[in-house]
Amino acid sequence: MTSSITGGSTSAASGAEPLTVLILGCGWLGMALARSLVAAGHRVLGTTTSPENLPALTAAGIEPYLLRLGADFSTASDELLQQLLRIADVLVLNVPPRAAATGAYPNLLRPVHRAVAAAGTPHVLFVSSTSVYPNEPRLMRETDAVSTRDAASDVLRAEGHFVPRYGQWKSTVVRLGGLIGPDRAPGRFLAGRRELAQGNAPVNLVHLTDVVGVLLAIIEHNAWGYTLNVCAEQHPLRRDFYPTAAQHLGLEPPTFKDEPGVSGKTIDSSLVRSILPYQFQHDDVLAALAHC
Repeated sequence: MTSSITGGSTSAASGAEPLTVLILGCGWLGMALARSLVAAGHRVLGTTTSPENLPALTAAGIEPYLLRLGADFSTASDELLQQLLRIADVLVLNVPPRAAATGAYPNLLRPVHRAVAAAGTPHVLFVSSTSVYPNEPRLMRETDAVSTRDAASDVLRAEGHFVPRYGQWKSTVVRLGGLIGPDRAPGRFLAGRRELAQGNAPVNLVHLTDVVGVLLAIIEHNAWGYTLNVCAEQHPLRRDFYPTAAQHLGLEPPTFKDEPGVSGKTIDSSLVRSILPYQFQHDDVLAALAHC
């Protein structure tokens, strides 16, 4: 059973003004963020695509709604989404790209863009990925990939739909490194695989705790109008990190080809650290293995 839609919000435990936050996509990351928002005293509206997940959202203090994008998105879905957006202070758009034909991801999110514009939602926090950067052996800053509606990358085009051209709302895009944390231990990613390429590429990972901390800080400190890389500060090589991560779990470590030189990008997360009053907890990704 889903919650009824009414206005108003609860008092924030921190003393800051309470907000109503709509999280579109309460999966692994969305649920963790929702729990932190609820704990901070904010009202959280959360969507899921699976009816069996609704009780878990309710138990976490989230007002749950069933909403599917794509082929299942109906007129009733559009009406529900617009109702939710009208009472939300912030939309957290946490819908990951799916493996599909070119253009599928922007098309999937286009109804959300239309609903945001129609509802007059004041703030949009778009959860994106550092996969938007080219895989070149250099430091990647936010300006190395520009989100526009006609960009070559599907993800960049999707980002561009939520960067307002005429100031209708305020938005921030967060580009996350590879996610690790509870139930997502990196030691399982490559365990047992042999002769892998790009052993000399740096890893660009970020722990769930730090992602939630950054997203919460953006919302509570009104950090709008940015594109921000969110990644751990340390970048060990794949050939060093993944065998250690596998051994940490007692799994067979992967092996890598003997290749010369350095390959792969390194994500620079200095901008987010200069803007937000948040201290990263897991900049040492090897030490973070104990927290996955």
